[in-house]
Amino acid sequence: MEPPAAKRSRGCPAGPEERDAGAGAARGRGRPEALLDLSAKRVAESWAFEQVEERFSRVPEPVQKRIVFWSFPRSEREICMYSSLGYPPPEGEHDARVPFTRGLHLLQSGAVDRVLQVGFHLSGNIREPGGPGEPERLYHVSISFDRCKITSVSCGCDNRDLFYCAHVVALSLHRIRHARQVELRLPISETLSQMNRDQLQKFVQYLISAHHTEVLPTAQRLADEILLLGSEINLVHGAPDPTAGAGIEDANCWHLDEEQIQEQVKQLLSNGGYYGASQQLRSMFSKVREMLRMRDSNGARMLILMTEQFLQDPRLALWRQQGTGMTDKCRQLWDELGALWVCVVLSPHCKPEERAGWLQLLSRWDKLDVCPLEEGNYSFDGSSLQPTVAPSPELLQKGSTCITNTEGWVGHPLDPIGCLCRALLEACRLEEETLTLYSDTSPEKRKVAYQHVPVPGSPGESYLVVALEVVLLGLGQQRALPEGLYAQDKVVRNEEQLLALLEEVQLDERLVQVLRKQAGLLLEGGPFSGFGEVLFRESVPMHTCARYLFTALLPHDPDLAYRLALRAMRLPVLETAFPAGEPPPNPLDSIMSNRFPRWFILGHLETRQCELASTMLTAAKGDPKWLHAVLGSIQQNIHSPALLFKLAQDACKTATPVSTPPDTTLLGIALELGLQVMRMTLNVMTWRRREMVRWLVSCATEIGPQALINIMQNWYSLFTPVEAATIVAVTGTTQATLLRLQLDTPRREELWACARTLALQCAMKDPQNCALPALTLCEKNHSAFEAAYQIVLDAAAGGLGHAHLFTVARYMEHRGLPLRAYKLATLALAQLSIAFNQDSHPAVNDVLWACSLSHSLGRHELSAIVPLIIRSIHCAPMLSDILRRWTLSAPGLGPLGARRAAKPLGADRAPLCQLLDAAVTAYITTSHSRLTHISPRHYGDFIEFLGKARETFLLAPDGHLQFAQFLENLKQTYKGKKKLMLLVRERFG
Repeated sequence: MEPPAAKRSRGCPAGPEERDAGAGAARGRGRPEALLDLSAKRVAESWAFEQVEERFSRVPEPVQKRIVFWSFPRSEREICMYSSLGYPPPEGEHDARVPFTRGLHLLQSGAVDRVLQVGFHLSGNIREPGGPGEPERLYHVSISFDRCKITSVSCGCDNRDLFYCAHVVALSLHRIRHARQVELRLPISETLSQMNRDQLQKFVQYLISAHHTEVLPTAQRLADEILLLGSEINLVHGAPDPTAGAGIEDANCWHLDEEQIQEQVKQLLSNGGYYGASQQLRSMFSKVREMLRMRDSNGARMLILMTEQFLQDPRLALWRQQGTGMTDKCRQLWDELGALWVCVVLSPHCKPEERAGWLQLLSRWDKLDVCPLEEGNYSFDGSSLQPTVAPSPELLQKGSTCITNTEGWVGHPLDPIGCLCRALLEACRLEEETLTLYSDTSPEKRKVAYQHVPVPGSPGESYLVVALEVVLLGLGQQRALPEGLYAQDKVVRNEEQLLALLEEVQLDERLVQVLRKQAGLLLEGGPFSGFGEVLFRESVPMHTCARYLFTALLPHDPDLAYRLALRAMRLPVLETAFPAGEPPPNPLDSIMSNRFPRWFILGHLETRQCELASTMLTAAKGDPKWLHAVLGSIQQNIHSPALLFKLAQDACKTATPVSTPPDTTLLGIALELGLQVMRMTLNVMTWRRREMVRWLVSCATEIGPQALINIMQNWYSLFTPVEAATIVAVTGTTQATLLRLQLDTPRREELWACARTLALQCAMKDPQNCALPALTLCEKNHSAFEAAYQIVLDAAAGGLGHAHLFTVARYMEHRGLPLRAYKLATLALAQLSIAFNQDSHPAVNDVLWACSLSHSLGRHELSAIVPLIIRSIHCAPMLSDILRRWTLSAPGLGPLGARRAAKPLGADRAPLCQLLDAAVTAYITTSHSRLTHISPRHYGDFIEFLGKARETFLLAPDGHLQFAQFLENLKQTYKGKKKLMLLVRERFG
């Protein structure tokens, strides 16, 4: 963009202020150099020369040059502000993303040359190295400035962006850092005023000759107008000078590309669904905030431009038509926009006419249909007006029967607490004069430092003290949780932002005293305070604020810190009793989906409550008084088993450091919390129960054997039988646990006896799942093992399933007790029933194992099991398979049986003849059953089935004849299935 010409023309009379300034400068002749520069500085900051002939005619040339010299910006901070992002970029991306850093590198590499300042206009060339294989690039840069501000820029790179390009930065920094090396000239009009007619004519002709292709038409047009008497150009005194600066009454502000701002905001809003777009818009908001901090009028200008583009977002009309709310990301951006307008309008540095103009704009925007409404209803409903406390008369006398703060200051649409706090902290901010926003050595953000700044007219007060009081007043206010997910989420975010501001403030003795005073006031604040004795059901909890206050007060006043934090542990919305007859919700489910649908952020609030409790537990280590007080508060106020379990884990970890002895009191509290979780979730099946049970046993082990024995003796109120038998009893008696406890022999036997008793009790209560673990645990004690075995036998009569009986039977065989295994196998077979078509029954392998076991024991056991097999199994292939296995070898030859027979049994002799008859009968019955509903696609399978049947028939002496009769019967009975019968004849004759 080309620098604009001055609005006023040379030759006009100077005003009284200008004449005084010029006379003052003239009186500077003969003064010391430093005083002369100081006078020139003041003149340069207050006004610029536009009537050069009259102004400079009274001032010596050295003074003129000094005034022009000091008119250029002298601080790099503003240059950085207009050429850098609103937030520090990720490490490694500085050169690629920040024009200021790139310009600094260009300056340091010597890329700036041919710098010339003519009046209030600076120009120069920037040589930038090209990429690999590319030539060096040359850019010409022009800068106009006025009263220490850059008013326009132009660069040959044509880089359209919100910020000054790196080449403008390089030239500006060169002018600031190497000002004495810059060739300096007075405004061109002043130089022309020193020429006579011949010199002026020569100057004009040489200028036209050097640039005749560009300026010749313009030169001819101006010549025609000047030669025409009465033309407009002859009616104006003097002539414009682009190097002379603006007039006193002209606006004086830094250059800002308004068109580019509008275009970029529009583009970013169109990509609003992407994280990068939201981040860049927040960067622009940060830039506005930075401008406001510098009292730069462009902050308001930029905010106006952004607001207009936000209101032109086409999604606003779409959302309004559809009746849907805007997205959370978009609403957050609108919140930031509103907060910035609060800062702008309430700024004490703005002029009344500026504020009036802004309010007029805001009023006009507010009347637009697309202007979004703030979500949230900040009033209480009727039900919320009731206080929450009675494996009392005193409280009622205080007038606390109704809520007084129906609208919260924290989370409010206008963010009054945040705006006021930031304004007060800004007044206390310590700023360094040197530029360190993006240093070359470390990209990390510097920590802000604050100092006490006295409040005028209030002795003893400072803005820092007031800021602390304001934040605590807002955070500690008892207020209603607003309606709607977004409004509630904003309350949480607003709290975190305010506390982040307080975290930046280093607490000195003066602030600590303020903190103690405010904490006391919050405790005694009655219904106005969220820390008061009366807390209403819909009140926003104080957990986040209390955690900060507790941490800050603890080193100075522990008693006050604990009293405040314990008072803040309440979460009144969860204290409401459930209606009579309605079952309580699953304690591991989200409560907000059951009873409290309005409290969308309840899970987050419960997490903050847990964090406060964890902080207190950690801080109270070694202090039994406060540890038990915190435990009582946790048990009373925290209702989520998952969070209680987390607290128990944190307490156990804190109580058992690696290098020091454990804190027994804190360990006991961890165990007590764990026991509470076990009781709460005993009847709730969840995948976390096993983890919780294992942790509880580990925690009890850390305390000692008596704690472990106690949970074993009281297992029925803590664990399911399966958990107690498979986790508690087993884990509590592992070698690692015994080594950890370092018990002597009597004490170790006591623990074992307790574990065996627990296992037997569990087996009696749930034999299906606990019988085998009980047997395993009682192996080394004969009487206990016999008791467990008897429990299994008794349970078999009471309905213990065949699968469990087979499992225990296999265990008995594995332990070298084949007769007991056989006994249990027969009990299992007595309960089993396998139909004719269940050849893939899940118990097939168990049945074959039981048959193999009986065969290995001897003929007597085999004879006893045959009737059970015949009664329980009706599947022909299974029966024939068992029959063949028993005919392969003599009974009693297995590794577990005595030798009782010399040769294999015959299928036609007892006891196998009964099984053979059963198998033949099963094949006949199954064949008729299959033929009843057979389809042609199953003919092949049926022929194969008959082949297996023939093999079984042939085991009998007259088997051939029986099979022939069976086939003849089939042919007569099913002669209508001609194709099938043809296949039968082809295969079997």
